[in-house]
Amino acid sequence: MDALIQWLVHDDQKDLFEFLVALALNLVFLALSALLLWPLDKLALAWSMAKGYALLWIVIFVTTVLLHTFQQFFRMNIYDRANAYIGSALAVCCLLQFGWAAFAALTVQRFVGGEAFWLGAILYLVGGLSCLSAFFAVTSFYQGAVYKLISLPLTLACFLVFSLWPNVARLSFGWFFQFF
Repeated sequence: MDALIQWLVHDDQKDLFEFLVALALNLVFLALSALLLWPLDKLALAWSMAKGYALLWIVIFVTTVLLHTFQQFFRMNIYDRANAYIGSALAVCCLLQFGWAAFAALTVQRFVGGEAFWLGAILYLVGGLSCLSAFFAVTSFYQGAVYKLISLPLTLACFLVFSLWPNVARLSFGWFFQFF
């Protein structure tokens, strides 16, 4: 077991390690949120988040492959066309964070309707923490410091904006969420 851990934390396996940590954090978040929401009779929110995370991981994989294909087609790499390479990855990373914030805000809003203030606050806290968990999922694929420095404040700010004005979230991503 010690050899496996040493192999996993070696620099050559950084991508795999980041992926496994992000996946574990998603699962821990879902388990803890389910334990929190169960006594409040809002377990369906945890189930909706779990389905959202499954879709998020699929979308992350697909967009990563599409971005890599796009970058290869236009011969973008970190050495020759660094601005285009970093900018395209940053755009995809931020779009994924933006989408998750919209999903989380709309999902939480669906469960808050007419509840007590303290229960609504707990549900919005779960939604905000889900954005943090999604941040780790997205940045496990986009690992640069610039992606992390920009996308975490972006996702939290977007969650706040979408929570206050859910119609903006519906306008931005409502068409996509109707498929699921």
